[in-house]
Amino acid sequence: MGKATKGAKNHACRRLVVVLGDQLDRKSPALDGFQAANDRVFLAEVRGESTHVWSHKARTALFLSAMRHFSQEMGQRGWTVDHVHLDDPENTHSLGGELRRAIRRHRPAEVVFVEPGDYRVREELLTVLRDEKCPFSELVDTHFLSTREDFARHAEGRKQLRMEFFYRPMRQKHGILMDGDIPAGGAWNYDAENRSSFGKNGPGMLPKPVAFPPDSITRGVIELVGKQFPDHPGQTQSFDWPVTPEQAEQALEDFIANRLPWFGAYQDAMWEGEPWLYHSRISAALNLKLIAPLTVCRKAEEAWRAGLVPLAGAEGFIRQILGWREFVRGVYWLHMPGYLERNTLNARQPLPGFFWTGETDMACLRDAISQTLRLGYAHHIQRLMVTGLFALLLGVDPKEVHAWYLAVYVDAVEWVELPNTLGMSQYADGGVMASKPYAATGKYIQRMGNHCRGCRYKPEESKGESACPFTTLYWDFLDRHQKLLAKNPRMSLQVKNLARLTADDLQQIRKQAGRIRLKMASEIG
Repeated sequence: MGKATKGAKNHACRRLVVVLGDQLDRKSPALDGFQAANDRVFLAEVRGESTHVWSHKARTALFLSAMRHFSQEMGQRGWTVDHVHLDDPENTHSLGGELRRAIRRHRPAEVVFVEPGDYRVREELLTVLRDEKCPFSELVDTHFLSTREDFARHAEGRKQLRMEFFYRPMRQKHGILMDGDIPAGGAWNYDAENRSSFGKNGPGMLPKPVAFPPDSITRGVIELVGKQFPDHPGQTQSFDWPVTPEQAEQALEDFIANRLPWFGAYQDAMWEGEPWLYHSRISAALNLKLIAPLTVCRKAEEAWRAGLVPLAGAEGFIRQILGWREFVRGVYWLHMPGYLERNTLNARQPLPGFFWTGETDMACLRDAISQTLRLGYAHHIQRLMVTGLFALLLGVDPKEVHAWYLAVYVDAVEWVELPNTLGMSQYADGGVMASKPYAATGKYIQRMGNHCRGCRYKPEESKGESACPFTTLYWDFLDRHQKLLAKNPRMSLQVKNLARLTADDLQQIRKQAGRIRLKMASEIG
């Protein structure tokens, strides 16, 4: 994608191949034509990647373990790997600093790398390459099924971007869930069939996902992370994530066989104390590029064609990969770097302190956050309609919400996390990602799970001692933003519902919402 000016002669190596921690693709174009005698693979573990946000210990451990397994495999091929470890005494602890040192060590004729996923990382690498006057090649990331240029062409001339109108051509282009020119089953989208809750009796016996107990490499990394980042949030005692392509493939097969048949119907459901339910646990492996998205989509389709999975479930899962994941990346690169600064709702409230501890009397938030701190994981409805919804209604600064999500989830890399958080969850982009704010009362949470049964708050109440903070803040949110929201066709009915409240009710809600905000702000700690 780019070439720098020519560098010095008398090169020590032909190509220095930079592999970032979220680019562990064994079929990476950067590795094409690798010459063991003349080329070097370069990886760097640096503190800066765990401290630019306050990263969960399990997130850091996952990246480092997967990187070290990648290095081991490259070494077994007979390739020379320059892998700077986190505890290397000469480590500068920035990607740019370590790339600069590597260039001076190896004096490569050319640095080769796949386009970074994050804007910040790309700028850091390019700055060093230009400073060092080192020739480089930046390659298109073939892991993705749509290029950044493809998406820019799709977006050109459109007043609004909507995932559905990106997803359909992607299905056609890659021949996924297609019968000739017709979508399988005659419809493109079966989302209406995928919104069930478990009912009062709950999910029953759930299939336990395959786990990957830490091997010696992972155990060493976990110990290192504990020493290097003792004050960082989260735990590593439950660490069992896939860290190699073989494990990622096994995790996918386990999901398709044991959970995908029910994933579609229950993908939006929640149940206290049940973190996995019917979800896949492969997003981290996808985002580190241990497994290819086309492989994931094709295997899900094969399961449907074999009669093992309902079409609605297969389509709902594939839409997340082929549609949503690719769409989110396109939005990120189309709007960066300014996207990070958007704050359409002028939200300025600080993030509540309990987001780092889980210590709250709201049962749904306590469950989702405690689970997140323990595992580095929460499924998409917990993220969107529990933690994200509360931050939206409270009016938290979207940059603070973004930094939290990027820090606490093992699958979080900025290109996918930022649009999902700032756009989809917080509506800070004013509708680029979502056609409306995902605002709801506590009744939504009551309908989709069982948390409200054991909670001191009542989701149907908006005022008084027992009022659910979600419900109080929902009405206050509509009231504060009614001028903006009334212009949105999908929100106008909700805004009109404000008329159901008496002037006295509305005044009480405003005061109670104000007290909630003051309490949250005083507990930042």
